[in-house]
Amino acid sequence: MIQETDRPILREGRNCWRIVPADRVAFLIDAEAYFGAFATAAERARHSILIAAWDIDTRIQLFRDGKSRNLPARLGDFLRALVSEHENLNIHILNWDFAMIYAFERELIPVFKLPWRKHERIHFRLDGHHPLGASHHQKIVVMDDAVAFAGGLDLTKQRWDTPEHLPEDERRTDPSGLSYSPWHDVQIAVDGEAASALGDLVRERWFRSTGERIGSVSLEAKDLWPPDLMPDMEKVQVGIARTDPLYPAPEGVREVEALYLDAISSARQRVYRENQYFTSGAVARALGERLEEKQGPEVVLVLREKSDWLEESTMGIFRAKLLAQLRQANRFNRLRVYYPVVGRSDKDIVNIHSKVMIVDDKFMRVGSSNLSNRSMGVDTECDLAIESTEQDRVDRAIAGFRNRLLAEHLGVEPAEIQKALDATNSLIQAVEKLRGSQRTLVPFPHEEISWADEFVPDGAIDPLEPIDPEKLVEEFIPEDLEKSRGKRMRNFVLIILGLLGLAAAWRWTPLGKWVDLETLSSAGNYLRGNPAAPLIVLSAYLVGTMIMFPVTLLIVATAFTFGALAGFFYSIFGCLLAAVGTY
Repeated sequence: MIQETDRPILREGRNCWRIVPADRVAFLIDAEAYFGAFATAAERARHSILIAAWDIDTRIQLFRDGKSRNLPARLGDFLRALVSEHENLNIHILNWDFAMIYAFERELIPVFKLPWRKHERIHFRLDGHHPLGASHHQKIVVMDDAVAFAGGLDLTKQRWDTPEHLPEDERRTDPSGLSYSPWHDVQIAVDGEAASALGDLVRERWFRSTGERIGSVSLEAKDLWPPDLMPDMEKVQVGIARTDPLYPAPEGVREVEALYLDAISSARQRVYRENQYFTSGAVARALGERLEEKQGPEVVLVLREKSDWLEESTMGIFRAKLLAQLRQANRFNRLRVYYPVVGRSDKDIVNIHSKVMIVDDKFMRVGSSNLSNRSMGVDTECDLAIESTEQDRVDRAIAGFRNRLLAEHLGVEPAEIQKALDATNSLIQAVEKLRGSQRTLVPFPHEEISWADEFVPDGAIDPLEPIDPEKLVEEFIPEDLEKSRGKRMRNFVLIILGLLGLAAAWRWTPLGKWVDLETLSSAGNYLRGNPAAPLIVLSAYLVGTMIMFPVTLLIVATAFTFGALAGFFYSIFGCLLAAVGTY
């Protein structure tokens, strides 16, 4: 690979959308810092709060320190209090219209907008305007076009944690009271023109999804920067990189991928990466080429080691294959792969959800994009990047950010990271020198790749580009059926079009208005006490899914009809039956 070291990494039109100035930049490591900064900035907003999310949960607690405040701690109550207090404030929330595989992991009430209907200046929309199999994965919040946040953190459950990542922390519970494992993530705060540009990005997505225009806010708005948030950098240029498969271009926008490849190509000494996934073939090839160079850079990856069974049996398989390729390319012993722990048991493994890249002391990026194929061309993503261009103060800030991250993982002070790095001139040796306490980085295991792994359809689970129905079918059609594929494809497309038509009918025709929650509740009154109720309900889920009836509406109606406990079990078994039937 030819190193492009004679020109800046960030280039508009190639690997970023815009390069815009920010007066202040701050790195918010872990959700306690982000939630607090978000709340403080939101309290100061007077005109507009824009939220683009993969997920949002009105029940989360923004503050968990026990201190008394003027505004409620719960997100939904907090936002309603803001619009009630400031008569010119409008809040626009654009949430991904999520796939039903996430139905039991998310708060269902926002789907029906019930918390948001309590105030006319809170505008909530579900964004389903994306290709088949894609998601809206951006996590952006903008206040008055004056302060903005972007990164890996959504305002949702099971995100809050502190940099201490205590093995047992009674504050680390979700809205249901269930505890969860330590969670590590990173958000970045910017102001000035960088914040305004992110506002433009969210407004464009809102228009594309809803057809409605949101007015911009003058940059002359008051200073919204949280007073207790110390900037890590001042007066810098910020690059905004996107993935957008629907952008009006032949292949959409793939700035996120281009920036990964260009940054790796520019590395001279070291590449440091934290990421939830590692399944991008393009990134793996780029890293492998640099590892094969005799004088190439060191590569240190910090990845998530544990996840649920579904991810481990899909994305985990792809990760194992790519790590095996990197280890084979590691001819000069310049690769290390770790995962963080804060104790000795499985529950003490820190869940890595951050999406961070730091190259030398010259370049850093924080964003929503995973090191996965789908983040490069299928899901909408937004990353912010800063390049020093030989500015010592920016070099120091980038190095300080990396040292803070490593210090958190190793349970030491950031100064110890820099001291070890100065002594060894090697990031790997510095980490190895400081490893070994109860809180530390553990070498990532060599995962076995079995023969069954070849049957996992990566083109459908982690696609390189938006899914083409014809290619999707090719993943599953045996070769001996190739002759009849044309006819089967026509039938498949007709079925897909029919299902999409049914989905559109439920959403946009009078049919959707007729079958509402009230109608279903009335039908539920008939079912109470009926001995055939279980059979009727399960059949309704199966048939409803077959005709694309909104399953979220069925779930809520079931809960209203049979109560929380019985409704919960009816819904679970109904959704499982529907999933098996449609599969």
